[in-house]
Amino acid sequence: MTEVTLAVVGGGLRGLTYARRAHATGAGRVVAVAEPDPGRRAAFAAEFGIVPELALPGWKELAAAGRVADAAVIATQDRMHTDPAVTLADLGYHILLEKPMATTEREAAMIAEAAERNGVMLAVCHVLRYTPYTGLVKRLLDEGRIGRLISVQHLEPVGWWHQAHSFVRGHWRRQDTSAPMLLAKACHDVDWLVHLFGRPPARVSSFGSLSHFRAEDRPEGAADRCLDCPIEPTCPYSAKRLYLDCLGDPDSEFWPLGAVTPGRTEEDVLDALRTGPYGRCVYACDNDVVDHQEVLMEFDDGGTCSFTMSAFTPMEHRRTRLFGTHGYMDGDGATLRVVDFRTGTEETLSLDETVGPSAADGHGGGDEGLTDAFLAAVASGDPSPLHTDAAESLMTHRVVWAAEQARLTGTVVTL
Repeated sequence: MTEVTLAVVGGGLRGLTYARRAHATGAGRVVAVAEPDPGRRAAFAAEFGIVPELALPGWKELAAAGRVADAAVIATQDRMHTDPAVTLADLGYHILLEKPMATTEREAAMIAEAAERNGVMLAVCHVLRYTPYTGLVKRLLDEGRIGRLISVQHLEPVGWWHQAHSFVRGHWRRQDTSAPMLLAKACHDVDWLVHLFGRPPARVSSFGSLSHFRAEDRPEGAADRCLDCPIEPTCPYSAKRLYLDCLGDPDSEFWPLGAVTPGRTEEDVLDALRTGPYGRCVYACDNDVVDHQEVLMEFDDGGTCSFTMSAFTPMEHRRTRLFGTHGYMDGDGATLRVVDFRTGTEETLSLDETVGPSAADGHGGGDEGLTDAFLAAVASGDPSPLHTDAAESLMTHRVVWAAEQARLTGTVVTL
């Protein structure tokens, strides 16, 4: 197979994940990086052997160099996707774009139009579509193992500490600097559910709010920072406990600790918590995104779907129950129970249970599956290994925006 050359825009955790997979398989070679943080840029360039003239401070400098690679990985913050995606598509780059596509429908449409206009492949990182588990569920549905799909219950267990890390203290805590949480966290899930049904819903409603991580719920006597707080030892959201416990575990040091500090000592962690955003009390932050949300979908044939996104869970694989006319499936990302109403038989199908749900362990194999599929598509010029194109990703994003409209207006939105 032809080796695909890659330029990576955004040398953080997600950019590293895709770059390392490409390098490890030999299917891709990173030849350029655009990253504004000098330390991160230097470390990225050193790891992948990037020549100094292609270790650049931003996507504009990369674009000014012309097309220096076959494809670009865009893994910047959510609100920084549109300009590099459109510009690099215009230069002829195939694009692997971290989700969400963009934070507004108008900008996502601009990206999709740029890909179509230039005839380039654009794969949004809907990694859930690329897990072995998804492949099994979708195959059984398509084979008619449970008949016609009538309804689905789906749970995204965000995890209490993950909510605190990413959506209370972290980059995705505010809608005005990132996006609504349903878009930032769960456009994965909405995309996945649409994938199972094979079409978008006809109507959407939604409910949810920021119910706990707010000043009104702050315990009496709590300090503004965990390191100063007398309640910290018994607080479920203790930053000190969360991040110090990451030390010594390579996966946890990569994420979530990698977002807090590049250091790997207790002193490094405590220094970061003393002054940085990740040491703040979860009841004294400037967050405004929801901590729980329900999305209800109705399809053109009367099929229904209920989706719950909640902070108040362990961080685990998604849980899904699928109800069909001839059978039932109940899955947790690692095992799938299948009941056949016609025969009364039941079987449990197991996958690799060592593959975990988080960013630190590849999203159940989805990070690897997506990277491999994208590289294969670019190498061959055949988009068939990809499970979505720009138009389909735009469509599932529009379902997310419809759900947010429904939540904010208290209405049922017809798509």
